[in-house]
Amino acid sequence: MTSRERFLACYRFEPVDHVPDEEFGYWDNTFKVWHAQGLPTWVNNNGLGDHYFGFEPRGGVPVGPGLSPGFKAEVVEETERYRILRDGDGVLLKQFTDRSDSIPKYLEFPLKTRRDWEETFKPRLSLDRPYPESWDALKAQWRDRTYPLGIGCGSLYGWLRNWMGLEGISIALGEDPEWVDEMMEHLCQQTCNVIERAAAEVDLDLAWFWEDMSANHGPLMSPRMFRTMMTPRYKRITDILRAGGVEVFIVDSDGNINELVEPWLEGGVNCMFPLEMNGRSDPVALRAKYGRRVLLKGGVDKIALGRGRAAIDAELERLAPVVAAGGYVPHVDHRVPPNVMYEDYLYYLRRKREVFGIPEPELGKPPA
Repeated sequence: MTSRERFLACYRFEPVDHVPDEEFGYWDNTFKVWHAQGLPTWVNNNGLGDHYFGFEPRGGVPVGPGLSPGFKAEVVEETERYRILRDGDGVLLKQFTDRSDSIPKYLEFPLKTRRDWEETFKPRLSLDRPYPESWDALKAQWRDRTYPLGIGCGSLYGWLRNWMGLEGISIALGEDPEWVDEMMEHLCQQTCNVIERAAAEVDLDLAWFWEDMSANHGPLMSPRMFRTMMTPRYKRITDILRAGGVEVFIVDSDGNINELVEPWLEGGVNCMFPLEMNGRSDPVALRAKYGRRVLLKGGVDKIALGRGRAAIDAELERLAPVVAAGGYVPHVDHRVPPNVMYEDYLYYLRRKREVFGIPEPELGKPPA
């Protein structure tokens, strides 16, 4: 089977030669730690990691919603210990350069008021986004592809949270939900406008959303508000793509997503990712509850990888019945952290491939 045939058959609950061989990636500091443990030094980002470890390819069309232009990224202040910068979303943050595994400290968010939205953000979120001049050539290139091809559908909550901060959007939802609803409507309309041509002209296989709207104990927005403000808009987006033949709609959200699975399904979003076990988003429990209504991607507990080989074996054994039932691509439930030993990660890949019948690929060579 080709990678595309395998991906579609897996998510259609049809027989496959083996489950797709994919992984989520690694934190930047993981590469640095692993270089000292035997990983070739040229493998220093997630794209090269996918190439080196031999994972299956997946493509994306170069169109989608979002800020255009983004904000100018610039360093505002730099010392031996930290760097203060403004990123492409306009967020002012502090990165501690002497602690490479630390989370940035967010100092200021650019979206605070309706005026910010009207004057600064809406002009960057045009409802009429151009397609690349190479579009026709790309369509010809994709026609005989052997890999799954998808399109990004942006975000309804996650981007607003990035621009406003968690406190900012939470206050707005409580005090001025009509404003948040207006912003979500604009994001939805931009997405619908942008994807319509691609859905009609390209034989797409999947679409993805980015939300990150749950913490370890539950969602950051109430399921009731979600159903009112987000489910119908997801439905508008997924209906356009489903009419063009798309079958797999992936939503990326960390944390405990359990209360949001049903309203996502109601909106046509059917594949949950990355199934973070630390947030109790367990693929075994989700399959038991929702059956074939839900598709799954991720769910291998990254914490188990740091506990040694017996824990890795137990984790793969736990997931084996769900993999065998179909509709599930297993991989680590987030970026692999630097506390996982390189040799243990290689053991995990070897055992995953043995347990799930995946052929062992040759390790990739440095790009020319």
